[in-house]
Amino acid sequence: MSPIHPTAIVEDGAALGTGVEVGPYCHISSGATLDEGVRLISHVVVGGETHIGAQTVVHPFAALGLPPQHAQYKGERVRLEIGARNVIRENVTMHAGTPEGGAVTRVGDGGMFMVNSHVAHDCTVGNGVVFANNATLAGHVQIGDGAFLGGQIVIHQRTRVGAYAFLGGMAGLDADLIPYGIVRGAPAYLAGLNIIGLRRRGFSRDRIKAMRSAYRLLFQSPGPMDQRLAEAEEDFRGNEDVKEILDFLRAPSKRPLCTPHKHRMFQSNDGG
Repeated sequence: MSPIHPTAIVEDGAALGTGVEVGPYCHISSGATLDEGVRLISHVVVGGETHIGAQTVVHPFAALGLPPQHAQYKGERVRLEIGARNVIRENVTMHAGTPEGGAVTRVGDGGMFMVNSHVAHDCTVGNGVVFANNATLAGHVQIGDGAFLGGQIVIHQRTRVGAYAFLGGMAGLDADLIPYGIVRGAPAYLAGLNIIGLRRRGFSRDRIKAMRSAYRLLFQSPGPMDQRLAEAEEDFRGNEDVKEILDFLRAPSKRPLCTPHKHRMFQSNDGG
């Protein structure tokens, strides 16, 4: 039998895996599923149809899977999916999706979500991310694997952040950030590649050197962006790191592209 504190409320229908711990004054909805080893320390609310992956630890006053903050939401069936081995600290909020966005908000594995961070409706968050204190996402944002979001940052709805990108503290991002990129400021501007983060993640000197060369070609060379994309594809054929950047740049988007200049240089490729 799972250890459940006598002050906790676990509604009929909730599914609790082996070794789940539910601390004082937690409330778990009838539609929730907690996989093996999940730990709710105290005062945690797990609402709606929320799935929390194995070994995730949730700290006091977090609220997970409550209805989206969306004016058009009318009580439809929506859900939140959280992966395994996450650390969710105090006052974190993660909301369920909306019918418009596919009805689901998804959070990957192995993330660290610090105090007061927020994942809004219909967001997709990758694996191994770090959200520092008060990092907040608007709806429909996509965050790639290994991204680091600094303290007090805000990200505009429908913005994409590539894998292993870094957002400096108090950044205000309203444009797509390439994989491995680093941004600062509000509005944020592209300040280069996340070299320190890449080294910490075990990227070799040669891999980083190639990415630097591709970055200079794409963002510091003359000529139209389409031409630079074609040159980079030819010059770095077979390089998977550069290919990830190029695929990101070519993918449809509703937001402009974040560039090395505070004034936007390039619109998204679908004109959104």
